[in-house]
Amino acid sequence: MIGFSSYAGVMESPMNSAEEQQHSSPLATSWSKKEEPNKNQKPKGVGGFVLVHAGAGYHSESKAKEYKHVCKRACQRAVDQLKAGALAVEAVAAALVELEDSPFTNAGMGSNLNLSGEIECDASIMDGKSLQYGAVGAISGIKNPVLVANRLLSEAQKGKLSAGRIPPCFLVGLGAHEWAIGHGIPPCPSEKMATKFSLSAYKRNKRKMEVAEEMDTGRNQTKKKRLSAENHSGCLDTVGAVVVDLEGNVAAAVSSGGLAMKHPGRVGQAAHYGCGCWAENACNMNSYSTAVSTSGCGEHLIRTMLARECSAAMQSEDAHQALLEAMQNKFISSPFLASEDRVLGGVIVLRCCRCVEAQQSQNIQGILVEFLWSHTTESMCVGYMSAQDSKAKTHISRLPPGTIPGQSLAIEGGVCRLMSVAE
Repeated sequence: MIGFSSYAGVMESPMNSAEEQQHSSPLATSWSKKEEPNKNQKPKGVGGFVLVHAGAGYHSESKAKEYKHVCKRACQRAVDQLKAGALAVEAVAAALVELEDSPFTNAGMGSNLNLSGEIECDASIMDGKSLQYGAVGAISGIKNPVLVANRLLSEAQKGKLSAGRIPPCFLVGLGAHEWAIGHGIPPCPSEKMATKFSLSAYKRNKRKMEVAEEMDTGRNQTKKKRLSAENHSGCLDTVGAVVVDLEGNVAAAVSSGGLAMKHPGRVGQAAHYGCGCWAENACNMNSYSTAVSTSGCGEHLIRTMLARECSAAMQSEDAHQALLEAMQNKFISSPFLASEDRVLGGVIVLRCCRCVEAQQSQNIQGILVEFLWSHTTESMCVGYMSAQDSKAKTHISRLPPGTIPGQSLAIEGGVCRLMSVAE
């Protein structure tokens, strides 16, 4: 399933077509010239763009409205920040807070419980301008783990600590919790972070495990495989966002409660460098700024470093074809996952460049954004919005009927022009 939509302030629904259909990259034809804007010219009207996801897994029709609502709220929160002049990294953190606060997502409030019945969360954030990264793993008692990750990033940007010590970029467990409290982030009892949905899921999965352990060896193995498949397919493992701001900076973030019934202390892709998210501004080596956020089975995403792989692929001329090949060759068919029956994951990606188009003696400056999402899970819920739009667009992408999750993929996306007139 492949599709594209394009808009400049007005959003259109993605169009679907066969997976084999080829697309030329809209970035190659939409603008007549690509160059750095004149620093003496002051652009007006460019505000930024945000793309969010509420997890790659399975999104039931009965809760589709809730998933879409939280994506809309996350987009609006980020856009509000962008309109106020915030940089991409601040806007992406704001979007993640909204996603973490929803009881319907597996991040922050309502996260999956581990084997011990506790909530341990992972989160990370990356700033494409500074290339700084902050992350927390298996952290308990913090309502919004992304705020800790963001604070780690901002503290690292201040430079070395006393006596020349290197500031941390990745903290886990009790140490992460204590660091957060010490830096003014309030604690939240784990029992208050559990919801009726997460508690009932924990009790249901625990009963299944107890039954499986009582069965004979042969049937036990079958039951465990079935439970594992249900776990991967059913849980909405990880939420995330990618943002480009009015200056063309990009940022990405990701947050997760982890797989259901995970072992205490397990850290998923949401905290690992290059696996959960990636953001990198354009430079001499790269023509495009790129930002990526991933979701799915953390172990699969860690072993393939999917976020960084997808970001690197976005430097190709045809972004759509590049992402299709990356998901197929670097993920589904990865030699690092050769032993897996089903490879489960999803990504949201954006790439952008500054452009100038001469028109009636005016320089129309702006940022051309191409955004995509792809997944091998049954479904993936996304939302997107530019600062020039009145409301966000949301979509639940699903694999075509008859296809097997983990062995096939869906890919969709669109193009956004963020335009301004230079004075």
